[in-house]
Amino acid sequence: MPLRIAFDLDGVFADMEGELLRQSKILFGESVVPAPAPPAAPDAPEADAAAESASPATKLQLTARQVARLWRHVATLENFWQSLAELEPGVIARLSTLASDRRWEIIFLTKRPETAGATSQVQTQRWLESKGFSLPSVFVVQGSRGRIAASLGIDFVVDDRPENCLDVVTDSKARAILVWREDEDLLPAATSRLGIGTVKSVAECLDILTAIDASPAERPGVVSRVMRLLGLNTEPAGV
Repeated sequence: MPLRIAFDLDGVFADMEGELLRQSKILFGESVVPAPAPPAAPDAPEADAAAESASPATKLQLTARQVARLWRHVATLENFWQSLAELEPGVIARLSTLASDRRWEIIFLTKRPETAGATSQVQTQRWLESKGFSLPSVFVVQGSRGRIAASLGIDFVVDDRPENCLDVVTDSKARAILVWREDEDLLPAATSRLGIGTVKSVAECLDILTAIDASPAERPGVVSRVMRLLGLNTEPAGV
């Protein structure tokens, strides 16, 4: 069976924080800076852990009032979600090629609020197409990523937030892969114990997914060791 993989967008493929930082400086001045890395995910599941404010969380060092004002400002920007930079240039086109060659079923999950212009779903589809992914399936969602993964029969969920990965491993049979670009010392301690795989980039994640999807004869021993270190099954999903 082909792999069924769900990818988060902001912080995985799209540089939402970079653009929010730029917009924050327009609103609040040059003193705005990124906040420290987020706190560790809880050791035990909490129902609907991120149960979800109206807008995605931001890593900027802002007050609650400033965050609310920032999102009100973003809502006025025409096609804001089409303006974001790709965090790893070329990686979306690579994913598209892999998905086509290996018959992977890919969906993109996002919590993006609406802005002026097209719907956030359409903006996201246009953005992905502009980066090389044809006919992207985009779901604008709220609630537990794990419940979404369970209902759609997803094999892997790739996300940049520990709390979303926690939802996946507690609410579904899918495996979670955390894209962690922060210092390793700031990685939540419970991550490996809960069976959440961790990578430093989407490119590294695609290497691992490709190896998982390969036949045992094709799978290099070094990649198998890496997969075991990540706590990932070395057999292809669906076998």
